[in-house]
Amino acid sequence: MAKLGGILKIEGTLENMTFYKTKDGHLVRTKGGVSKERIQNDPAFVRTRENGSEFGAAASSGKLLRISVRNLLMRAKDGRVASRLTQAMTKIKNLDTTSARGERKVSIGLNTVEGKEILKGFNFNNKAIIGSVLFAPYAIDTATGQVTLTDLNPMNDIAYPSGATHVSLTSAFAKIDFETGENSIEISPAVNLPIDSTVATQTLVPPAVPAGTGVDVMLLLIEFFQEVNGSQYILKNGSYNVLSILEIA
Repeated sequence: MAKLGGILKIEGTLENMTFYKTKDGHLVRTKGGVSKERIQNDPAFVRTRENGSEFGAAASSGKLLRISVRNLLMRAKDGRVASRLTQAMTKIKNLDTTSARGERKVSIGLNTVEGKEILKGFNFNNKAIIGSVLFAPYAIDTATGQVTLTDLNPMNDIAYPSGATHVSLTSAFAKIDFETGENSIEISPAVNLPIDSTVATQTLVPPAVPAGTGVDVMLLLIEFFQEVNGSQYILKNGSYNVLSILEIA
């Protein structure tokens, strides 16, 4: 694979070269390689098949997480969240020390402390990291999903973008079974605050504990708005918004 330079930008196939556009620019690669049929059947490619199977499972686990939190994800994400989640799930899958190569599972890796730590703190919008936006301490009740921010001062405790007049805080409690694919989520009412020096404790409480089995995932969404003539408008289509996993239980 090579990066295409110059003024002329081509997309498509020309002889044995394929030109295509990505987030990294216009790229080109040559045709060829081993056939799909050979990879699927030749004993020489057994390791390739094992790696492919596990990669597919990791990608599916990342997709399941994205689907589980999609109502929040629509408001805070970056263009590479899918690939970054696949990388995280691959690391978690590698912690499965009981399954055979090619059959290692994210669901088993998440049963370990190390697996939970990999997913804890994951930011769905890599352009808005929670540790660089929220500086107030918070407490999480893993039984109910309640998030409490004690004595929050929006002007001092939140790094808000230029033009923002209000900030909205929302917590969520999801239950995700990475073995069966079942998932459910409960989302707290949003707390909308003016960005000023008013100090108050904010409590975000999901309406119920989500049903089902699997791991418990606690999340926090931070959104920024600008008020104009009494109406609030989200800034830059949510590019400053934060969505982060606070805890895995």
